[in-house]
Amino acid sequence: MPELIKKYVRLTDRISDVTGIIAMYLIFAMVFILILDAVSSGMQIYLHWCIELAQFILAAYYFMGGAKTMKDGDHVRMDLLYDRLSPKGKTWIDLVTIFCLLFYLVVMLIGGISSLEYAIQTDERRFSMWNPSLVPIKALMVGCLVLMILQTVAEIIKHIADLRGTPLTASAKDAA
Repeated sequence: MPELIKKYVRLTDRISDVTGIIAMYLIFAMVFILILDAVSSGMQIYLHWCIELAQFILAAYYFMGGAKTMKDGDHVRMDLLYDRLSPKGKTWIDLVTIFCLLFYLVVMLIGGISSLEYAIQTDERRFSMWNPSLVPIKALMVGCLVLMILQTVAEIIKHIADLRGTPLTASAKDAA
């Protein structure tokens, strides 16, 4: 593989790792906010923003964790037949499903961009007492979809390299 492609794969993997680690720490922020809400409610002080902010953090958590999950091979897979395949057969199945995923992610990205544009143009807000803007979470969603697409392309490159007999990195399956 050309050096530029290897650098792309390494950079994408690194960005996915960092984004995934940031997502991991969001859980602590969410737990803190939920505890704050419980304690303040017990003291008859009602913070109307706590539950909604926790929901936004949870959404950010799963958006941001997607690329790292894919990179590490930690996603859910139906192993009924997959485990019985040879490594080369698994790679071929992974390539087929990754192309399906890529199509799905591109469609999601098109919808996400449309939704973000609408949110920006109309200053879309969540109808609630707190009334937060939806632009930040939708922008994060679009950014994370782009990262997922970049990671998907990196995974395609890794699988092609595996089929050619020149693996770029140790795959998550080999590490397990």
